[in-house]
Amino acid sequence: MKFWRKAALAAAVMWISSAAFALTDPSSPAPQVSALAGLNASEDALFAEHWIRTEGDNHDRPFAIVDKKAARIYVFGPKGELVGASSTILGYARGDVPVPGAGQKDPSKLLPFERKTPAGRFSSQPGKNLSGEDVVWVDYDTGIAIHRVRPGRSQTTRLHSLSSGGADDNRLSAGCVVVPVEFFTGIIEPALGHSRGVVYVLPEDSPVQAMFQAPAVTAKASSGGHGDEAALPNRLAVSAK
Repeated sequence: MKFWRKAALAAAVMWISSAAFALTDPSSPAPQVSALAGLNASEDALFAEHWIRTEGDNHDRPFAIVDKKAARIYVFGPKGELVGASSTILGYARGDVPVPGAGQKDPSKLLPFERKTPAGRFSSQPGKNLSGEDVVWVDYDTGIAIHRVRPGRSQTTRLHSLSSGGADDNRLSAGCVVVPVEFFTGIIEPALGHSRGVVYVLPEDSPVQAMFQAPAVTAKASSGGHGDEAALPNRLAVSAK
């Protein structure tokens, strides 16, 4: 009887030792922790960040995720490291598909329903608007850019909306992604203001999963515009909204 007790005890010790080794085996891949952990990011943003990271869809370029439902922007370095997050002002009108011809209009002439921030995967590039202001072009064809809050009649309202902590009052722009001045100069410009990047604008009228079906072959703008290596037209030809 003592023999069997000793045998059982030895077997138990061996199982515990092997299990402990399996849990600490250095050859096992370490679980990847989301760069958005602890930020109270939405499920859509978490899904997008995980998909981009696991698929390598940004192709070692800096990228940003714009969560329209939450009115938030998250900016990442080439390796997927989070470099900054902020609330943002978005297009006045709800919707993910731009109105045909809206991109060729003067922003001041856009009708309310035309003031959309289109959803999709875009190849971004730094540039300037008609006023010579530094912006990051998201979709050149529709005149959509990331830019700072500008001085003017809307400045106070936009600053208040950015600091409100909610998303309901952040639909104020003609379509552009508008961020605080400090965030643009401290985060957007260093990350996306010197070279091409990728901007993922998450949809608000369809499931986010539908936007992320397979890795993109090239980083073309989802509007079918400019490929990664194509020369873009003169950025002064379009005014950011």
